[in-house]
Amino acid sequence: MIGLDSNVVIRYLVQDDAKQSARATTFMERELSADEPGLLTHVVLCEIVWVLEDCYALARAQISEVLEGLFTAKQIALEDAQLAWQALRQFDANTADFSDALIGLVAQQLGCPRTVTFDKNAAKLPQFALLR
Repeated sequence: MIGLDSNVVIRYLVQDDAKQSARATTFMERELSADEPGLLTHVVLCEIVWVLEDCYALARAQISEVLEGLFTAKQIALEDAQLAWQALRQFDANTADFSDALIGLVAQQLGCPRTVTFDKNAAKLPQFALLR
C-alpha cells in the first residue's frame, strides 16, 4: 500500500495543473493496482471534500459521485471502508459536512455515545448532540 496525499488525488481528479496532473494521472493509473493500492486516510478524504467544495465549488451530489468513484476503485484502499461509506451515506442524506459525519462515526466506534457540537447541521446526525 502507498499513502496518498490529498494534493495528488485532487490533481488527478480536477486536472487543473498540466504538469502535476499528468504526473498524478500516470501514478494513479499505472503504478497503483489492486495488489498495491493507494491509501486514502480519513484526513485525506476530508481534505478532498473540503477542496472540492471550497476551491472548485462542486455541489454535494458531484462530491458524492467523486467519493463513490474513489471508494469503488480497485487501486484505492480506505483507512476504514465501512466508516467512510457510512459517512458518505450520511453526507448524501443530510446537510452535515462529510468531515462531521466521519468525526462522529469515528468517535462512536471508539466508544463515545455521542459527540457534542455547536454545529446545528452536524447535530442532525444521530451520533451528535447539540451543546446548549
